[in-house]
Amino acid sequence: MPPSTSIYDQPPGSPRHTVKEGEIEYGFIGKLQGLKYEYRQDIRDRAALERNFREKFEALNRLKLSDGEFARLLDEIVTSDVFTAAKTLRTINSFTREDGTPLNYTLVNIKDWCKNTFEVVNQLRINTDYSHHRYDVLILINGVPCVQIELKTLGINPRRAMEQIVDYKNDPGNGYTKTLLSFLQLFIVSNRTNTYYFANNNARHFAFNADERFLPIYQFADEDSPKEDCCEHTMIHITTYAKASRDSVVKHWLTTELASLTVNSWPFNKT
Repeated sequence: MPPSTSIYDQPPGSPRHTVKEGEIEYGFIGKLQGLKYEYRQDIRDRAALERNFREKFEALNRLKLSDGEFARLLDEIVTSDVFTAAKTLRTINSFTREDGTPLNYTLVNIKDWCKNTFEVVNQLRINTDYSHHRYDVLILINGVPCVQIELKTLGINPRRAMEQIVDYKNDPGNGYTKTLLSFLQLFIVSNRTNTYYFANNNARHFAFNADERFLPIYQFADEDSPKEDCCEHTMIHITTYAKASRDSVVKHWLTTELASLTVNSWPFNKT
């Protein structure tokens, strides 16, 4: 199915006096489309996600992989270790092809960020060992999921979405450890009025405690942004977040700053 070229706006007939979760999602994706993110409504499961990644990987590295090579590549790069995944995302990596020749490849063009492709998908479903998980919105760079956005209605505290992400990560066979979702670097949660973000981390440090020692929460994607208590501070409006991303600022930040922030600057214990 070809990518959608239309603006993903509110569904026809949606009531204007209430703001439901689906409407927030529609509006947010529409704003990302306005920032030149390509909406991929055809990517709704693991198989479609991997097909798209293969297409983008081959285009970026100017080659064609056999089915066997691609399966082996996935097996090599998908990892449960967040820091290994982040390093793979931002460096030049090596791979041995079926004929024995070495291949040096990248997943993201760090030096010339505008040559990467930026896509947005929604309602992706990934099966786990015992159930399935569904993800509201994902931002892909060259087919690699780098940012997850979970949206809630105005009456629901965004912390519910944070706890949902933690629960997903603790579910056996979850997508964060066995699929391309292992490359997620950043989580954003919002109910349209209150918005928070936090970096990915390994499972044993991916939890809340009284001091948010293992999962610090921040207000906005800024180098000087202080850690916020998610019950006492008013966060930036999600549409303001999107508006501040105009002129491809977020695209540049994602490719040039995100990987170094998550690997080198996390206030987390890496062991």
